[in-house]
Amino acid sequence: MGVKRPLQSVRRGSALPLVMAAVLILFVMGMGLMSLGMHSRILAIRAGSEIVARCAADAGLTQAVYEMNEKLKIQPWDDSTLPQVTGQGLPNCSATFRYTVTGDLGGGYYLESIGNYILADRKVNCILPLQGPFEKAIFVQGALILKAGTVVDGYNSGDPSITDVELVIGTNSTLSGSIVLNSGVTVDGDVVIGPSGTVEDVIQDHGASTDDQYALIEEVEFPPVTPPGLANKGIIMIHGTTLIIGPADSGQYSKIVIKRAAEPGILEISGGDVVVEVSGNIDVGQDCEIIVTPDASLTSYLGGDLNTDNNAGINNQNAPGSFKLYGTGTDQTFTIRAKSEVLGAVYAPNADVTVMATGDVYGSFVGNSFQMMSGGNFYYDEALKNVSVGDEAVQFVVRGWSEE
Repeated sequence: MGVKRPLQSVRRGSALPLVMAAVLILFVMGMGLMSLGMHSRILAIRAGSEIVARCAADAGLTQAVYEMNEKLKIQPWDDSTLPQVTGQGLPNCSATFRYTVTGDLGGGYYLESIGNYILADRKVNCILPLQGPFEKAIFVQGALILKAGTVVDGYNSGDPSITDVELVIGTNSTLSGSIVLNSGVTVDGDVVIGPSGTVEDVIQDHGASTDDQYALIEEVEFPPVTPPGLANKGIIMIHGTTLIIGPADSGQYSKIVIKRAAEPGILEISGGDVVVEVSGNIDVGQDCEIIVTPDASLTSYLGGDLNTDNNAGINNQNAPGSFKLYGTGTDQTFTIRAKSEVLGAVYAPNADVTVMATGDVYGSFVGNSFQMMSGGNFYYDEALKNVSVGDEAVQFVVRGWSEE
């Protein structure tokens, strides 16, 4: 018995360092895990803060663009005071944002928006160019049909040296067969459909040649157009004669009716810029015409329908931008004819537009639907992209976006 006790004592003493080592290892591992957890938590908080700050910066950008477009509604345009905000909070959130718009019409406008949350700041920058309603060659909300053999190409009436024009035709629709490209159609540009649409389903391609075909990321907006509210001038009624009107005749008319008698009826726009508001229809009888002379332009706001009979229509003798037709009704039909070429820009988001002419079409068309039945081709005028703050359906858009 006296021999065993020292042996047991030695064994108990030798286990103590092992226990201490194990405790130390567990302590170090625990501290490491705790440090890792704290570090991960800090990273998560930082990442979350940056996300919230970025959302705040985006909210500031959105509000600034909205305010710039609200300023467009007040004419004449005044950029002596541009939108700016400091320390505005987000609803139900402690994040804040601040933004500043700088620049002028000549040099363009620049937007900087900064979002802040806890210790995180995120900055977004962009330029704000003006965009008009004629950014695309042909664009509709519903159906777009091109007859066999039609060529869609581009040019620039303001600079004939520009020969490589980027153009787009398309629809916001995602319904099957919304775009019909018949045999032999050639589009020297892209064909687009509504977001989330299936290209092979929406576009019925019967042997057309195009550039890319794809779905948009977001729908194209159709800003509303409001007639300027000119003085009431009654009606225009022409029966086998020629009526010449100029800038002094600009005004609001209940309807325009041009009929043939022994001779065709003609409405001639001459001597400058003419603006007419027509609450009813424009009816152009057989062989009759609306002529826009080279020294004039015609801007028409139409609440009703545009009806043209055989061998009748609109004869614009200037660049396409000299004849602009804005549809202001809710359910309209435009039948556009010409004895030779059609030159003009049509913006009528609620109108079903049919072009029937013996020659080519030059300009840009926006409608609820579009069908080209003419014997010619369609040439998009890139010069229609050039807009000013006083033009219809223009808006500031975000370009050159970057984040810091």
